[in-house]
Amino acid sequence: MIGHDPYAPQSGDPSYDVETYDLDLAYRVRTNRLEGRAIVNAVTAVATSSVTLDLIGLRASRVRVDGDRRTRWQQGARKLRVALPRRMEPGERFSLDIEYSGAPAPRHSRWGAIGWEELADGALVAGQPTGAPTWFPCNDRPDDRARYRIAVATDPGYVAVATGALVATERRGGSDVRVFESSVPTAAYLAAVHVGRYRTERLSDRMTLACAPAQRTAARRAFAPLPHMMAVFESAFGPYPQEACTIVVTADELEIPLEAQGLAVFGANHLDAESERLVAHELAHQWFGNSVGIARWGDIWLNEGFACYAEWLWSEASGGPTVAEAAASHHALLAALPQDLVISDPGPDRMFDDRVYKRGALTLHAVRAEAGDAAFATFLRAWATSHRHELVGTDDFRAFASRVTGRDLAGVLTDWLDRPALPPLPGRP
Repeated sequence: MIGHDPYAPQSGDPSYDVETYDLDLAYRVRTNRLEGRAIVNAVTAVATSSVTLDLIGLRASRVRVDGDRRTRWQQGARKLRVALPRRMEPGERFSLDIEYSGAPAPRHSRWGAIGWEELADGALVAGQPTGAPTWFPCNDRPDDRARYRIAVATDPGYVAVATGALVATERRGGSDVRVFESSVPTAAYLAAVHVGRYRTERLSDRMTLACAPAQRTAARRAFAPLPHMMAVFESAFGPYPQEACTIVVTADELEIPLEAQGLAVFGANHLDAESERLVAHELAHQWFGNSVGIARWGDIWLNEGFACYAEWLWSEASGGPTVAEAAASHHALLAALPQDLVISDPGPDRMFDDRVYKRGALTLHAVRAEAGDAAFATFLRAWATSHRHELVGTDDFRAFASRVTGRDLAGVLTDWLDRPALPPLPGRP
């Protein structure tokens, strides 16, 4: 528990941490109607008499703390405040049982419209960074990770795909129900549900593709490199850290692909050869961002810089431009842009600026240039495996990189992370 994130100060409640979410959802595509029951098992971080959950655009109808019908609660535009039965001390556990419903919709934020989004014939979730409350009541903090069980009931003909491994399918009252479970620590923004007229098939013993029958041929072709990509990344980063690897392809076109824990969704417009780097980027996030996670949004370069560097690694491994060539190309592009961004603290309005992504990748390339290929490879794998399903920050990165490579990288990293001026291309004077 680190307190409110300064990039999203209205999200989350630092007085408690969630251990598990148990979500039972029923969604009707035609009417965009979501009915849900959330059981939230949590533990207090500080002494408190009440807690809040983030919930936006949906109305709670019943709330219980530890089954108590006398529970007092009230709901505002963004928060559901729940009174605990007594003042609880740090370390005490409690359970919230919340029934809610409504027409889910994206929330409007400084980063655009995010959250639950209707498609032409289905729905998806775009949770990063604060979209999770548009579909379930949660403690929406990046540092609050929990385990999940998500059951989704849909009308016949529709298939739900959610965070976690599929553990059960059943018919319930005329609806098709699919149940997913995830025991790996997952932040609320990385939980997701996607609904559509999908058919699922195995790409390998641990990879699943969900798409409409009309897209199957194009999707199979687009994701044919995925097993090889997985092997390249496991060699570089260590074993795949998630319980599932599921790819969803919507019939709609999407602005960008979206990844969640063990899951990624691509639009119908992402099935050409030019999109292969996007596949690499989203797969890499399963190590960097979803396993090795950040506790605060100001460190987002750790998610995006590593994922972009993974794009370059895959390009080289698959016969495309080498890492050095990609680094030189993107350094030239950055040099032509304003030098007014500090990637170790870009500010909330620019946390998704492409300069954060590419300069983050170049920071890793600078470490490689200083440490040498062998030491860098050791560092890269050790970073992913040593911090598997843990939270990290930029200072952790600085110390770890210097320790594992055996080089004093303080000056190099200060130039790349903490100063707006773009340093020279790594490896060149």
